[in-house]
Amino acid sequence: MEGPGLFDLPEAGPPPRSQPQPASASSPLAVRMRPASIDELIGQNHLLGAGSPLRQLVNGDAPMSVILWGPPGCGKTTVAHLVATATDRTYVALSALNAGVKDVRSVIDTARSARRRGGAQTVLFIDEVHRFTKTQQDALLAAVEDRTITLLAATTENPYFSVVAPLLSRCVLLTLEPLDDTAVGELVDRALVDERGLAGRFELAVEARDHLVRLAGGDARKALTALEAAAASAEALSIDHIDLAVAEAAIDVAAVRYDRDGDSHYDITSAFIKSMRGSDVDAALHWLARMVVAGEDPRFIARRLMIFASEDVGMADPTALSVAVAAAQAVQMTGLPEGRIILAQAVVHLATAPKSNAVIAAIDAAISDVRDGHTGPVPPSLRDGHYSGAGKLGHAIGYRYPHDDPRGVVEQRYAPESIDGRSYYRPTRHGAEGEVSTRLSRLRAIVWGRRGKHT
Repeated sequence: MEGPGLFDLPEAGPPPRSQPQPASASSPLAVRMRPASIDELIGQNHLLGAGSPLRQLVNGDAPMSVILWGPPGCGKTTVAHLVATATDRTYVALSALNAGVKDVRSVIDTARSARRRGGAQTVLFIDEVHRFTKTQQDALLAAVEDRTITLLAATTENPYFSVVAPLLSRCVLLTLEPLDDTAVGELVDRALVDERGLAGRFELAVEARDHLVRLAGGDARKALTALEAAAASAEALSIDHIDLAVAEAAIDVAAVRYDRDGDSHYDITSAFIKSMRGSDVDAALHWLARMVVAGEDPRFIARRLMIFASEDVGMADPTALSVAVAAAQAVQMTGLPEGRIILAQAVVHLATAPKSNAVIAAIDAAISDVRDGHTGPVPPSLRDGHYSGAGKLGHAIGYRYPHDDPRGVVEQRYAPESIDGRSYYRPTRHGAEGEVSTRLSRLRAIVWGRRGKHT
């Protein structure tokens, strides 16, 4: 299950009817450091321009309903908090984890009554709206349509899959990007000196700061929670300096040497790929774990698996690409930490699969020939014959339809004459490609016929 988003509001069962209370000195650091205005929001510059839908939403300039889509910790519920405190609208928060149709209808009925009395507009915030069933989402349609409520919904899943189309069409979709290390680091730095945060009581070593930012994986709440734990450890030790050892001990996770923009990134990625290519599943899982613990983007790992499936496994196991693509899609929908299981299953499949690079060798050889000028015209029998006058040009004349032959294949020249008989794809005998190799020999013998094999 996904963890809470950045600076989440408290989860709600029955809808609260009042504005959120200001954070107290005893509140968690991440709660105390909630942005007080939209200008304090970090990491979503593409949504913060003058007159943007997000600014209009926060400032109350337009009663538009909005779906906020983004990974945990990117600021979805921060936006909800800003909406709740920036205007005189009635704010109601529900969590899709424990609210039902009855709760939704209760909010709508109350909002409709207030509207008839000339009361304030009602903003309904629904966290994790993707967990609502179709029926629960449908219950919102009429009230959103006639603006009885202004809906503000947050989701970590692709709304085109998780939100019903009629509701999606009635809302503005705002996509929040994952926070990069610079943005998370800026939030950590702010928390160190801000009066709402640690108020300058501690110094944070560069190595410790990098460690906290890296382990946060783009989730600012996670970074601030770790910083608060490290500060508590330093205070217990009666010191005011948080070094790497203090940070590690506080969050019980060893620092992993891994620079996503430097040599270590490329070295570990290379070791990961080469371990799978070498069929060492245990080493491959180790390098996968290194990337996961260090906060590598799981989408990057999934892309590498898809490439590997064709480049290094290919037709030796034709299911490998399907497994890799399915893993990439599943990780996109689940995120971490659950996504680590999906990635691991794909890694085990690819590392233990028979290997062949015949596919990449074939396409690269074909591309090399094209670049060297070995092209030539399309054989006349293969040209388009579906227009008046094509026959007069000799187009499609003499084309042999393979389905008319009981074997399903006929002798015929498909390639330009300059490369006729050139064999780009040369399958190995590994795994399923051994069967392909046998079948391909029979196919080429029929297709090339008397022309024979040139190369």
